[in-house]
Amino acid sequence: MSLIGRPVRRTEDRVLLTTGGTYADDVIVPGALELVFVRSTVAHGRLRGVDVAAARRAPGVVAVFTAADVDLPPLPPEAGVLNQKMTTPVLADGVVRFVGEPVAAVVATGRAEAVDAAALVEVDIDPLPPLVDPDEALTDALVLHPDAGTNMVLKLGFRRPAGRAELHEGAEVVIRQRMTNQRVAPCPLEARAGQAVWGPDGLRYRAGSQAVHLWRAQLAAALGEPEDRVRVVNGDVGGAFGSKAFASREDVLLAWAARRLDRPVRWAETRSESMVAAGHGRAQRQSAELGGTRDGRIVSYALDVVQDAGAYPRIGSILPFWTRTMLTGPYRISRARFSSASVTTTTTPVVSYRGAGQPEAVAALERMIDLYAAEIGLDPAEVRRRNLLPPESFPVTTVTRARYDNGDYPAALERVLAEADYPALRAEQSARRARGDVCQLGVGLSTFVELTGADTRSEYASARVGPDGRVEVRSGTCPHGQGHGTAWAMLAADVLGVPVERVDVVFSDTGTIPAGGGTGGSRSLQTGGMAVREAALALVDRGREAAAGRWGVPAEAVEFTGGRFRAASGDEVGWTDLADGDGLYAEATFQPSAATCPYGAHLAVVEVDVETGRVTLLRVVAVDDAGVLLNPLLAEGQVHGGLAQGAGQALVEEVRFAADGTPLHGDLHRYAMVGAAELPSFDTVAMQTPTPVNALGAKGLGESGAVGLPPAVQNAVLDAVRHLGVRHVDMPLTAERVWSAIRSATA
Repeated sequence: MSLIGRPVRRTEDRVLLTTGGTYADDVIVPGALELVFVRSTVAHGRLRGVDVAAARRAPGVVAVFTAADVDLPPLPPEAGVLNQKMTTPVLADGVVRFVGEPVAAVVATGRAEAVDAAALVEVDIDPLPPLVDPDEALTDALVLHPDAGTNMVLKLGFRRPAGRAELHEGAEVVIRQRMTNQRVAPCPLEARAGQAVWGPDGLRYRAGSQAVHLWRAQLAAALGEPEDRVRVVNGDVGGAFGSKAFASREDVLLAWAARRLDRPVRWAETRSESMVAAGHGRAQRQSAELGGTRDGRIVSYALDVVQDAGAYPRIGSILPFWTRTMLTGPYRISRARFSSASVTTTTTPVVSYRGAGQPEAVAALERMIDLYAAEIGLDPAEVRRRNLLPPESFPVTTVTRARYDNGDYPAALERVLAEADYPALRAEQSARRARGDVCQLGVGLSTFVELTGADTRSEYASARVGPDGRVEVRSGTCPHGQGHGTAWAMLAADVLGVPVERVDVVFSDTGTIPAGGGTGGSRSLQTGGMAVREAALALVDRGREAAAGRWGVPAEAVEFTGGRFRAASGDEVGWTDLADGDGLYAEATFQPSAATCPYGAHLAVVEVDVETGRVTLLRVVAVDDAGVLLNPLLAEGQVHGGLAQGAGQALVEEVRFAADGTPLHGDLHRYAMVGAAELPSFDTVAMQTPTPVNALGAKGLGESGAVGLPPAVQNAVLDAVRHLGVRHVDMPLTAERVWSAIRSATA
């Protein structure tokens, strides 16, 4: 019986839930020093001086470093298409550009000593004008990087048809709306941490990375070392959500300090540091136009984006590319226009965050469809029904050249409506409106598609069976909560015919795994899982060859079933017999031919107190199709996590800055996050349309909740108060924001 599709419990959880995992800050090398950063408290200013004399005299202090001490070049942007003149100094040099920018580093024999000494560092900053508003940054009236001569990091565009006048031709209605997809903080449970140890073979860097091989390349380049002298290793990783995809300037400085001092050096940021320095997500301002007919047919769509890049261009600056790619979503829209401008501001740099540019596309389009439905007097579900791509049209290449593999988008919509009992919800809503209830009901929809594994990077895996019959799988992926240990063991066990418990999985170590693409973009199963499967199949071929050699028969004459090799003569042998000595070994590199396109339909039900603006999320129904599900338990966990984050963005989460660039969210007392008490139980439904792109038939699933649910919740809240004259409210839909909108509409 195949293991594919069986709800195997996570093998990782026993340790995590009992003795606990081993994270980057848990491993202490004897004699290791502790490093603490001194950070700017000013958003923009000229760095006139950093007085470290008192800190250097403090008890336990070994060294204090400023930019003048660091003999490393500035770091380039994380993608070649970004403005290469906007480099990042390892420590602030001459100018500070955001609150939280590292200005100095104190190294001491203990963490408490380093913290105390850091408080003695005196930083003299002559304030310069802040630049918090990305629209203002577009004007270049104030340029943050003088060598670049502009705040523009990247411009993107797309027009089909080419002329603006032709875009809405044939549209009887054109809807326009400005929106903000607000800046959020990733807030992984484990903040960033690292440990650098130099030895005869070079650097061993322990971190919490999403991609250890990428980090190896980055650290080697920054430090001027060959890659074979840099080893990056993870232990357990307490979440990432995109924020740990790339090594940071702090990681570079830590490795440099350990080399300079010839001592192991450790660093772990506090939660407050993480909130202002670890990178943020989203941060798009959007201007949208949607044209359609009075009978509900979408004719055209346009989206103009201003992407806040923060002070230095990191990977978040390029994410409007994916917003553009997924511009038209799951709908038949043949005319579209897109433009984006990524600009620098005196704020924390923007990085990737769960969904990475695609949730922004979905949020804008889904909101516009609801506005369009309200304008023409059609039910939002009916407008979607009339415009979704039909299943017979696949494979589809959209107007933005995104290629969708397969799916049944209308079926997902009908399924979510049926599961939620949509007619009953509308009837209840009508009754409440007729009674004039204080608590009004809102129902919101989102139908969406996303690209997963979109960069089509290859992935590595190996499989080895030892004399004891145990199997070791090595993978180039870097899990940080996804359950790869369980999933890869299932895949190998299924091919090799051994129990899951007999499979050990190794990952996240560039010293023992030669290559890897890491974990992000919902790529893992369709690339890393496929590599494990192919390595296991190659191992079966090695076993077949070994058995054939033993029996003196051709390899093709040897059958393999249930973990046993058999010949026509009746001879039979198992893995333990064949794997004597050094065992049997095989490896594989899987190269995906294309991205896959999971899709879904989400429905949210909310209650809005029209006297206070308070929103209560009553119900979430999520229909997701991620192809064949390897393990429904793992899939359910991924969906639940994404839905919780999606609800958080829709309702409460927002990073804000004062006019002078001071963060207003410096800890979890001031940055709101949803908890179990604010969330209902989720009703999840899995559809399974196998993709033809890989032999597993699997698509990505880890980001769907963060992609599809935010606009469903937003649409639900606006649906609850639309009859009061409220047209639009940006996320997050806090009580204050909703109350203000109601008051303004009814004044």
